[in-house]
Amino acid sequence: MKQVTIYTDGACSGNPGPGGWGAVLLYGAHRRELSGGEAQTTNNRMELTAVIEALALLKEPCIVELWSDSKYVIDGLSKGWAKGWQKRGWIKSDKKPALNPDLWERLLALCDVHTLHYHWVKGHADTAENNRCDEMAVAQSRKFK
Repeated sequence: MKQVTIYTDGACSGNPGPGGWGAVLLYGAHRRELSGGEAQTTNNRMELTAVIEALALLKEPCIVELWSDSKYVIDGLSKGWAKGWQKRGWIKSDKKPALNPDLWERLLALCDVHTLHYHWVKGHADTAENNRCDEMAVAQSRKFK
């Protein structure tokens, strides 16, 4: 399988408020940047959307090294929380409804296609690709102000 590295980030001005997301995909010498946004959203929805949009671009099953500064995304996937919520009908272990089930449903379906390795990276630090994703996400969010 091909190995792809994906960096993602989401941003929101106010929570909820105008939001944006950015992703960088790296495969060999190839690089692709993508971004988007919404007028009224949350930071976590943008974090999830960035990963979904990046994975949706892959045309065949791949080994994916996913880098994100979102504990919500990384822990939700790597610790199996999202699959647990899904099994319980989108109810968390504390019996409260899980947020963003529409996006988690899409993301889990994409995760079933690919082999993902999860990496949390400190936001706004020394990771150039994560900082680029943040720049794109913030720029997208500003389009809705």
